[in-house]
Amino acid sequence: MYIEAVPNRNSPPAILLRESYREGGKVRKHTLCNLSDWPVAYVEGLRGVLKGGTVIPAGQDAFTVTRSLPHGHVAAALGTARKIGLDRLLGPDGNRGRDLILALLIGRILDPVSKMAAARMLSPATAACSLGEALGLGEVDEDELYGALDWLGERQPAIETVLARRHLRTGTLVLYDVSSSYLEGRCCPLAQRGYNRDGKKGSLQIVYGLLCAPDGCPVAIEVFAGNTADPMTLAPQIAKLKQRFGLEHVVLVGDRGLITEARISADLQAAGLDWITALRAIKDLLNSGLIQLSLFDQRDMASITSPDFPGERLVVCRNPDLAAERARTREDLLAATERDLACIQKRVERQRAPLRGTAAIALAVGEVFNRHKMKKHFDLAITDTSFRFARKTAEIAAEAAMDGLYVVRTNLPEAKLDDAATVRSYKSLGQVEQAFRCLKRIDLQVRPVYHWLEGRVRAHVFLCMLAYYLEWHMRQRLAPMLFDEADPDAAEARRESVVRTAQRSPAAVKKQTTGFTPDGQPVHSFRSLLADLATVARNTIVTAITPLYPITVVTRPTPLQQKAFDLLGVAV
Repeated sequence: MYIEAVPNRNSPPAILLRESYREGGKVRKHTLCNLSDWPVAYVEGLRGVLKGGTVIPAGQDAFTVTRSLPHGHVAAALGTARKIGLDRLLGPDGNRGRDLILALLIGRILDPVSKMAAARMLSPATAACSLGEALGLGEVDEDELYGALDWLGERQPAIETVLARRHLRTGTLVLYDVSSSYLEGRCCPLAQRGYNRDGKKGSLQIVYGLLCAPDGCPVAIEVFAGNTADPMTLAPQIAKLKQRFGLEHVVLVGDRGLITEARISADLQAAGLDWITALRAIKDLLNSGLIQLSLFDQRDMASITSPDFPGERLVVCRNPDLAAERARTREDLLAATERDLACIQKRVERQRAPLRGTAAIALAVGEVFNRHKMKKHFDLAITDTSFRFARKTAEIAAEAAMDGLYVVRTNLPEAKLDDAATVRSYKSLGQVEQAFRCLKRIDLQVRPVYHWLEGRVRAHVFLCMLAYYLEWHMRQRLAPMLFDEADPDAAEARRESVVRTAQRSPAAVKKQTTGFTPDGQPVHSFRSLLADLATVARNTIVTAITPLYPITVVTRPTPLQQKAFDLLGVAV
C-alpha cells in the first residue's frame, strides 16, 4: 500500500490510499480509501508507517538527549594535532601515556586547569567536553596524569630532536629568549629567588629558555633554577643545537641581555656560531663620535665599525616614532616628578607644622623618585629647613639625543646578510615574546606551577610548549578568520623601513575595522573562535523505538564553524 496525490484540475489534489497488483502482466492500481479530508499531519504519519516506520504513542517523546558535551573545539584541536603528526611524535598508537599527554596538551588550549581538574574533565562521569571520549580514555585519575608527565619528561630530548629536524636547518636563524614564572610552595629545588618578570617580588620562581625557528615555531625549551642569570642559559642551548640537533652552523638571535660580550667570547666564538644581538649601551659610541646624529637626517639606518668591536658590524638605527614616544614619556615623568617635589617644597616652606629635618625631607623626596624613576635628572639641595630642586637640562638634552637610537650588532658580513635583513632578524625576536605571552598570560597559563618535583616542573613547562606548538599551527591555518595577520608579505610591503613600526596588510586592517572577513563572516580572536566551535555538541540520544541502544549525533556546524573546520582540514 502507498499514498498517492492525484491532480484534480482547479481543485486540491485527491489524496488516495492505494495498492498495486499485477493483472495479465500489467501493473494495476486499486483505491482503498480517499484521504483528502485528513489533516496533512495524519497523512504524513500514515505515509511513514507504510514505509516501515513505528507509531509512537501520544505524550511520548520520539527521542531523548541523555547527554550533550561541547565537541567542536575538541575536534578542531585534536584533528589538527593528528594532521601535523603531533600524536605520532609523542608516541605510538595504543599507548595510554601518549593519549593522556595528548589530552593534557589539548586541554591546555581549551581550558588550562590543574592536573586534578583535568582528570575530572576527562573522566566520563564528570566530563566537561568530549575530549576524553574522543580519545577513548575511560576513567582518569590525577596519579595517572602525574605518571604521564614523568613519561613525557623522559621523552623530551627525543621529541625536541624530531622538532628540530622538522623546523631547523644548518645555516638558519634560531631565535632564543628567556622568561620566568613563579611557583607555589617551597619544595622544588628549582624554585629560587631571582629577577622576577611577573611582578611578584620575593616569590620563588623558575627560569626557562625557549628556542624557536625563524617563523616563531617553538622547537625546544629548558628550565633552569630561578636564580640563574639570563646569559648563563646560553651555553646549554649552544650544546643542544650542535650536539643533540646535529646543526653544524646556525645564526643565534638573542636580545642584549642574553648575548653579552662574555658569552660571545666564551661560548659563541668557541662553538663557531654566528650571532645577532644589540648593544646594551650606546653612549660611548656617541661620545667617541662614531655615531653622528646628522647621519639620520635623511635615513634611519647606517652601518659602522668600531675598534672596540673587532670583526663585527654595527647597524645603527633610529626610529622617529620611538623617539617621539620616549620624549613624551620622559616629559610626562619629569612633570609628574616636579609636581610631587613642589608639594614637598610647600610642606617645608609652610608656616604651620612645616616639614623639618634633612632625613625627613630626604625620605619624602626618595618616595617621589622611587615612584617616577627620575632621580638622575634633578639637582637637589636639602637642609634641615629648606628644599630646592632643578632639572639637569644638559643631562636631559644628552639623553634626548639618544631617543629612538639602538644598535644591532652581528659578526655576519654584509655579503651574507645586509643591514635591513640583520635588523629584521633581530626584530623577529618579537615572535618569541608572543610565545611567552601565550604561555604565561593569554592562552596556556603555564603559571602558577604547583608541582614540587623537579622532573614534573620541567615536564609541565615542556607540556605547555607542546600546547603552544599546536596552537601556533592552528593559528597559521585559521589566520583568515582571526584578527591575526594573514598576509605578512603584504604587511611588509606597506612598511616604510624595517626600522619603523610594523604595519598591517590592507586585508588585516579591513578585518579589524569592519569586524568581518571578506566573505561576510564575523572576525574572531583565537579564544572566541574556540568558544564558538565549542557550541558544536556531541549528543547522546535514546530513541523511543530502541531505548536500550543509545546513539551519538553531532550537531550541524554553522557556515562559520564549517569554514574553520575546512581551514584546519579536519572533520567533526
